[in-house]
Amino acid sequence: MKVSQIVFSPTGGTGKVAEIITQAWGMPVTKIDLSNAETDYSSLCLEKNDIVIIAVPSYGGRVPSLAAQRLSNIHGNHTPCVIVCVYGNRAYEDTLVELNDVVEKSGFKVIAAIAAIAEHSIMHQYAAGRPDTKDKSELSSFAKKILEKINSNSNKFPALQIPGNRPYKKAGGAGLVPKAGNECTNCGLCAKQCPAQAISKENLKVADNKKCISCMRCVVQCPHSARKVNQAMVSVAALAIKKACSVRKENELYI
Repeated sequence: MKVSQIVFSPTGGTGKVAEIITQAWGMPVTKIDLSNAETDYSSLCLEKNDIVIIAVPSYGGRVPSLAAQRLSNIHGNHTPCVIVCVYGNRAYEDTLVELNDVVEKSGFKVIAAIAAIAEHSIMHQYAAGRPDTKDKSELSSFAKKILEKINSNSNKFPALQIPGNRPYKKAGGAGLVPKAGNECTNCGLCAKQCPAQAISKENLKVADNKKCISCMRCVVQCPHSARKVNQAMVSVAALAIKKACSVRKENELYI
């Protein structure tokens, strides 16, 4: 049995959750980074005896369109998979059910699903420090239950009852587009790392707002902390979701 992670995690939170799960399985892991714009995803094929974890963040209650597009090009072969959506303690809405639909169309068989919480990628005061010790223990225990299900030698995996709506809610656009300040040294790392190829190597200061998905990878990756979003807009957005984020959300586990 081979284990693979297929993960879209521009700022690292989703990747942390995926790591907790695969570490509990105690097997070597092949990692496929959905944020890499240069990968030929159509060349990737998973086998029936593999086990795959597919993890994405929730962007406004939906699967990031870029991640969905790249997942649709990967080939499963009735490959058992665990789907994971990660959100910053507000709500994940239709993300998990949409992810289920995307991966099943690509030939995977969803055997478990997780909605997990990680620190918000823009408003870091929400879900700060998560996944925390409690999350890690809970996710690790659930991962072992999933492995037991796979090792039961049963090929019958009934469809899961996953919350969400079809049709999905309307996807939002990129609301916050990072720009570079005077600290920028034109190193080009932001352009190289951008999942959406929204930053031109010829003009590193500003991202293309038609391509930018507000994933904040350039903000996190910049070695000089030169890239930032409009703090006034962040403050307004943080206030708008304060009530929804004020109560700790717990991981939701489906098997």
